[in-house]
Amino acid sequence: MGEAGAGQKPIEHGFPHVETVRAALTALHRRLSGDGVARFAASVRPELVEFPDDEDPYLGAQRIARVMVQHLRLPDARMVVGFRDMVHAGNVELAAGPEYFVELHDRFKTDRRDVGAALAHEVTHVYLHRLGLEFPGTRDNEILTDTVAAYLGAGWLLLDSYREEPALRGERVLMAAYKLGYLTPEEFGYVLAKRALAFGDDIEPWLRSPQARDAYRAGLTRARQDLRRPPLADASWAARRLYAKNRRTGTPGGDYAFEGPAGGRRVSFPCPACYQRIRVPCKGRLRARCALCHAVHDCDT
Repeated sequence: MGEAGAGQKPIEHGFPHVETVRAALTALHRRLSGDGVARFAASVRPELVEFPDDEDPYLGAQRIARVMVQHLRLPDARMVVGFRDMVHAGNVELAAGPEYFVELHDRFKTDRRDVGAALAHEVTHVYLHRLGLEFPGTRDNEILTDTVAAYLGAGWLLLDSYREEPALRGERVLMAAYKLGYLTPEEFGYVLAKRALAFGDDIEPWLRSPQARDAYRAGLTRARQDLRRPPLADASWAARRLYAKNRRTGTPGGDYAFEGPAGGRRVSFPCPACYQRIRVPCKGRLRARCALCHAVHDCDT
């Protein structure tokens, strides 16, 4: 699991991985179905992953690992958690199970704020391994893991790990930024906002740092923009006008594309919830139901 912090490369911002994130949401819904994803409508609650300073580090990490196992419905998976000095924040050995060995960075023995975040990522690796769901290449597979962890209600802790705080460098005290995971803070916010729009599960009140809250709000803005693209009925006047022009000529625009002759033309566009493509006839206002995630969208086709 990747991490960034004081003395490491600057934290990346924005939405550079958004297409991979969207592909991950589609793959997750295809693997679990819309009803299967909806079983995770409630997030891991913050009190379940609190880690007081007087709790034994090994017993506390085991306890939080069990929280993640139970949340992801891995009833026969046993996590053995240890600590060692290493480059990454965490690592898991993906064997046949049912016992899995998770290693966390030594720093988590004393700085326990983000143990839940690290374990959310590593246990999600186990979950995806059991599902047989993976992307080719380490980078894309880690983005898949972060996306699934966040969308299934455990990975909000990864966004919660993003903070800026004073750090001592030589004789100077400077502000240093920290985060866990491979998604940018704003991309974590985007996935969590998608989840909030789908299930009404808004985790913003649980975020501890103003930087994490700002990233969540940036992701929410981007997620809401997805709901204002033609042929969705909430698209802006200018976007609808361009859409009407393109519909007459059959010219694709943005995410949508047209099929068939003018008299029987259909339009296809990505579902703003799961990005499975939806195809509907160009017949004015209608409600389109995504066959994959079951979301219903008001359209003006």
